[in-house]
Amino acid sequence: MAGPGVAVGTSAIPAGTASQREPAAAAAMSSVASYESLVHAVSGAVGSVTAMTVFFPLDTARLRLQVDEKRKSKTTPAVLLEIIKEEGLLAPYRGWFPVISSLCCSNFVYFYTFNSLKALWVKGQHSTTGKDLVLGVVAGVANVLLTTPLWVVNTRLKLQGAKFRNEDIVPTNYKGIIDAFHQIIRDEGVLALWNGTFPSLLLVFNPAIQFMFYEGFKRKLLKRQVELTALDVFVIGAIAKAVATTLTYPLQTVQSILRFGRHRLNPENRTLGSLKNVFYLLRERVRRFGLMGLYKGLEAKLLQTVLTAALMILVYEKLTAATFTVMGLKHSRRY
Repeated sequence: MAGPGVAVGTSAIPAGTASQREPAAAAAMSSVASYESLVHAVSGAVGSVTAMTVFFPLDTARLRLQVDEKRKSKTTPAVLLEIIKEEGLLAPYRGWFPVISSLCCSNFVYFYTFNSLKALWVKGQHSTTGKDLVLGVVAGVANVLLTTPLWVVNTRLKLQGAKFRNEDIVPTNYKGIIDAFHQIIRDEGVLALWNGTFPSLLLVFNPAIQFMFYEGFKRKLLKRQVELTALDVFVIGAIAKAVATTLTYPLQTVQSILRFGRHRLNPENRTLGSLKNVFYLLRERVRRFGLMGLYKGLEAKLLQTVLTAALMILVYEKLTAATFTVMGLKHSRRY
């Protein structure tokens, strides 16, 4: 007969091991499915929706500059004036709802994943720059795989009805989000909903770099002061996003073109999102517009994304802190 803590036909295992694993597993699950992670996710979603709504026209100008290669206007104000003159006063807000819906889902997934994994890994200790980067990449990959179909649809809806200079662009006629999903799946196949996934996966380094710099700046400031002011949060959020955007902008341009998916590409380059197609689009961009063609629309992107990211992080930080205060819970600072 087997003695205590020894299973028949197996090597000896301490009797308490199984019971010890259960609390550890329960603790891991509680870290992932914690109320704190939910607060971070909701705050991140609300912050992103608020910020994008305020600066949405800048994003419209950025997208036109990236996708409509033959547009002669180079500056953000000039593009916005053209859009208003040709398409109406509300045209800069075309596609607002699908973009906001996608952004809300995207940031909820990102912040929930990032903070859940951080709680699981850091466990109340001080985080490091390396850990922040790894967590940002993992959260970004989860976000891309889950929300790319939403971004493909909102990119097309946002550009629907636009007056393009580029005759290679095929116009669309979607009645709404559901109809766009239906037509894309019917005409192009279900995998078309993941157009641009490859550059999007490469672009997980954008938010990863952003949060790595942001968390690093925040840790340094908190060594010298007890709390961050609203101005501190806004400025370091803006700097972090500016660095990340500048480093990854050429891939963001390719991502926008692939998500739009309405260019008449050569037959051998129809595998949207593949590594070959990414290089093809980058090469064509350089051939037609020079090296600076990779950064066409960067001014609009920096203006929009830096201001949006800074305001988003400000709303996120303040809303998170306020929620924990109202609920009487301690806000654990895993910095």
